[in-house]
Amino acid sequence: MAAQGRIVWVSGPAVKADGMSDAKMYETVTVGSSKLVGEVIRLTGDVAFIQVYESTSGLKPGEPVIGTGNPLSVLLGPGIIGQLYDGIQRPLRELSKASGSFIGRGITTTPVDMIKKYHFVPKVGNGDVVHPGFIIGTVQETDLIEHSIMVPPDHPGGVISSIVSEGDYDLETVLASAEKDGQNTPIKMYHRWPVRKPRPYHKRYDPTVPLLTGQRVIDTFFPIAKGGTGSIPGAFGTGKTVTLHQIAKWADSQVVVYIGCGERGNEMTEVLVEFPHLKDPRSGKPLMDRTVLVANTSNMPVAAREASIYTGVTIAEYYRDMGKDVVLVADSTSRWAEALREMSGRLEEMPAEEGYPSYLASRLAEFYERAGRVKASGSPDRDGSVTLIGAVSPSGGDFTEPVTTHTMRFIKTFWALDAKLAYSRHYPSINWMNSYSGYLADIAKWWGENISEEWLSLRSEAYGLLQREDTLKEIVRLLGPEALPDEEKLILEVARMVKIGLLQQNSFDDVDTYCSPEKQYKLMKLLVDFYRRGQQALKEGTPLADIRNISVVSLILKARMDVKDNEMAKLDQLDVQMQEEFKTITGVKVSN
Repeated sequence: MAAQGRIVWVSGPAVKADGMSDAKMYETVTVGSSKLVGEVIRLTGDVAFIQVYESTSGLKPGEPVIGTGNPLSVLLGPGIIGQLYDGIQRPLRELSKASGSFIGRGITTTPVDMIKKYHFVPKVGNGDVVHPGFIIGTVQETDLIEHSIMVPPDHPGGVISSIVSEGDYDLETVLASAEKDGQNTPIKMYHRWPVRKPRPYHKRYDPTVPLLTGQRVIDTFFPIAKGGTGSIPGAFGTGKTVTLHQIAKWADSQVVVYIGCGERGNEMTEVLVEFPHLKDPRSGKPLMDRTVLVANTSNMPVAAREASIYTGVTIAEYYRDMGKDVVLVADSTSRWAEALREMSGRLEEMPAEEGYPSYLASRLAEFYERAGRVKASGSPDRDGSVTLIGAVSPSGGDFTEPVTTHTMRFIKTFWALDAKLAYSRHYPSINWMNSYSGYLADIAKWWGENISEEWLSLRSEAYGLLQREDTLKEIVRLLGPEALPDEEKLILEVARMVKIGLLQQNSFDDVDTYCSPEKQYKLMKLLVDFYRRGQQALKEGTPLADIRNISVVSLILKARMDVKDNEMAKLDQLDVQMQEEFKTITGVKVSN
């Protein structure tokens, strides 16, 4: 029986209703005569506390609150890709058609077009036994996405008693029926799933396959694995959003879920305007043909911001279950935590550090634990992954504040953005001394098998140069550069070259915006070889000035923008040229 109560108290997005003894935790309800969407978040006797996902202005005590009997759920089926949703999966384009630029309250519509027909190709026949997760057929959702129609996880399964033939059907068509224990249960193109409940899978894999983003500082120095977790904390203006755009555009995934969670409206507008015009770099098709956008900006209802994270990750898990690699980008989890803090304050809960609720850490853990590379349930066998990357916006760039410190407990890749680097126009402004990756040892085998066996040792040597440069800078500040011997001056010089030729990357340059793994490896090898040959030349008595002045230095630094991914031979030529020039300067010294 659905709960029916009445409003007794309203405080911003929080509403208290009595007469709700039949309500369940996290049940969705309609609030007031406008039928606003809300969710029960606390029950005390017959009093329910409800967070309302729309503006509560105009609500008054005495208005009805009616339970739906269901938890907050999303509709999963063809038509999700390319959509722009709010935090509770309402399609914003459809809502704007119904109410104009300012979306009215209480407007309901379906998350996808229920009458659009898709060409269904069956993969099972009458008499076949199916279980949850089995693929019964496919439809072509977009030019880039073949959408698998799966037996829902909460379906009992059984023997296929009827299935439609190949043809065009809408989402409400019963495609198949499965019989079990004398019960016939229909299977449609879509099903619903509670957003707070992780979707089941068969087994989880270790994170051994890298998620290649084409960004050198990430792939080479602080890599993330498919099914991994990452965080990008940084102060205002350090380039979080551009870095996230680059990952969303270039990562080797089939589906991108981009959540604009509490960000400024103009930033989200930039995403909405830019993404439809971006081309998928591998197919040349529009990037929106494999992207889902969830927009919940800072001027939208705060409670829906809390739900948007769960909406996005549930959609990501759905495409993972089809055997696809999904990247979910959340910008930013700090604004999501602020929504938790506001709701906690309205409910008069005891605040913890900086006013955040005491359950902030457990909520962050719940979110990041839904990442993973898995073997999906059902047949045929297929592997999929959800990689979660959250931006964090600490006030004043303070990484000791609660959201950043709790996030660091649950993620394995940390890309710390640095305001000093950003102000000196070094982008991406990922600080190589404060960042880390816990996946390096796991994915080194992939790089060794697919790119080069010496990748890990070269990476360690290049990163060692950056660490030694950081130590030497303290000496230079105190005593000046002349206090260093030539061997250490060479380290400073090569570290400068690594920063310019490898760590910096121009996302607006046609060549430099993406760097293939092969090119990343060869650029790094050129720089490490330059250091090794420079060391040898110094031992043979060559002046440091001669090493600095060889013409190949400027060519190596410009190679990231001058050499395209299909022109690897040019980097080999640079290596030969560098060898010849070192022979020349060391030969001159010997002849003297």
